[in-house]
Amino acid sequence: MTQITTSSFNRADERHEVPLQAVILAGGSGTRLWPLSRKHFPKQLINLLGDDSLLQATARRLDGLQGTRRVADEVMVVCGEDHRFTTAEQLRQVGRQSRIVLEPVGKNTAPALTAAARLLTQNGRDAIMLVMPADHAITELSAFTRAVSVAADEAADGHVVTMGITATRPDTGYGYIKASGPAGERGALGLEAFVEKPNREVAERYVASGDYLWNSGIFVLRASVWLRLVEHFCTDIGTAVSRAVEHASADRDFVRLDAEAFAASPSDSIDFAVMEHLNRPDSPARGVVVPLTAGWSDVGSWDAIWDLMPKDDAGNVARGRVIFEGASNTFAHSEGRLIACVGTEDLIVVETPDAILVAKTSEVQDVKRVVARLESGASSEAVHHRKVYRPWGWYDSIDCDPRFQVKRIVVNPGAELSLQMHHHRAEHWIVVSGTALVTRGDETVLLSENQSTYIPLGQKHRLKNPGKIPLAMIEVQSGSYLGEDDIVRYEDTYGRN
Repeated sequence: MTQITTSSFNRADERHEVPLQAVILAGGSGTRLWPLSRKHFPKQLINLLGDDSLLQATARRLDGLQGTRRVADEVMVVCGEDHRFTTAEQLRQVGRQSRIVLEPVGKNTAPALTAAARLLTQNGRDAIMLVMPADHAITELSAFTRAVSVAADEAADGHVVTMGITATRPDTGYGYIKASGPAGERGALGLEAFVEKPNREVAERYVASGDYLWNSGIFVLRASVWLRLVEHFCTDIGTAVSRAVEHASADRDFVRLDAEAFAASPSDSIDFAVMEHLNRPDSPARGVVVPLTAGWSDVGSWDAIWDLMPKDDAGNVARGRVIFEGASNTFAHSEGRLIACVGTEDLIVVETPDAILVAKTSEVQDVKRVVARLESGASSEAVHHRKVYRPWGWYDSIDCDPRFQVKRIVVNPGAELSLQMHHHRAEHWIVVSGTALVTRGDETVLLSENQSTYIPLGQKHRLKNPGKIPLAMIEVQSGSYLGEDDIVRYEDTYGRN
């Protein structure tokens, strides 16, 4: 193993400035934020704190870095297959070029970061990676920018930098970092140890000592350094992921990792696989900590959302149609229906079209147990919302019965559904607004507002929006089976099976 030294990196920097490359890890599920966060639409894609989703806010965080050093125009995002189109569209909405790497199966953060680093070092290149989870919040962007600038300078010298958050309470939901005195002139601290989530007594001892910081999960290091660390500490991950990248394929704007090779990788986190071993004498790189005081939160549960939001004089937070009467320290979120909270205290209420959560604020960590029970019973509420996003737009299941289902469908301008057929259902389509180009067997018809058509069971069909405004329509399905898996696709613009 070649030892990484400061001097070798300085010589490299004399030839060219290594760019700062954002790598956003977007594979989380956010089960503690159910019913808003679900398997097919997890918390990083939701507007939990403002107009932007957490993913979009993470991408916008790079804006302040543009004037401090060379920053790659393209954001690299690692996410799952189910979220690829929504992820790409959300990044497009905030003006970010993206390179989206698709994980065939979730293997935790270490294989995900290894895939990103391997892609960034192709053809002899290198980059300083700013590794960020897609589902965190940071409220003080100038402080974030300053800390990242320090971290990038440390990473340019070959160090592995982790961003540590000042622990303000003995929280048992975070991992901790034990830091020592200043490790250099830039103000970075020495990294003594990573500590997993402690119990309450241990957490209180950590906070009282003043030697421990929360582990933010934000890292800054060279791509080449990460690969050397993976090679040294977890060879099996490095071998499997390298093979997955070597046999990766291009799928539209996505990088699709080889499924068989990636599945062979062990599942492990960045902390367990590498970071906890940095203080070993044989480590090929040294770890340092840059303190980050920037209003950070991992947005892990509903009490964290309540903590971040502006409150009334009684400590209440209202989102959507909410009325408080004699309530205190209550968080209420409505997706449509009116919520009236009378005399409530220390309560979380979240309403969606198909589920309602009511929980004591002190018990919100146990929401994930509800999700586990829903999953064990194969309940759809654990997987997707009533409103489901697709690459062409979205649909909302308004009503259903064993023999019929009514959907509101919106197709984006220029978008089209696949050429498909159903074995078990027929469909009636009514155009509400916009224009629909309908393929029905061998014929093609153009429908406008208030016009309709009928698709018999077993007939090939396709729907396209040829216009400049969204196409809105009502679909009524009828038949013996109405599941989404009763679709035989013959052609698909988006490469779906």
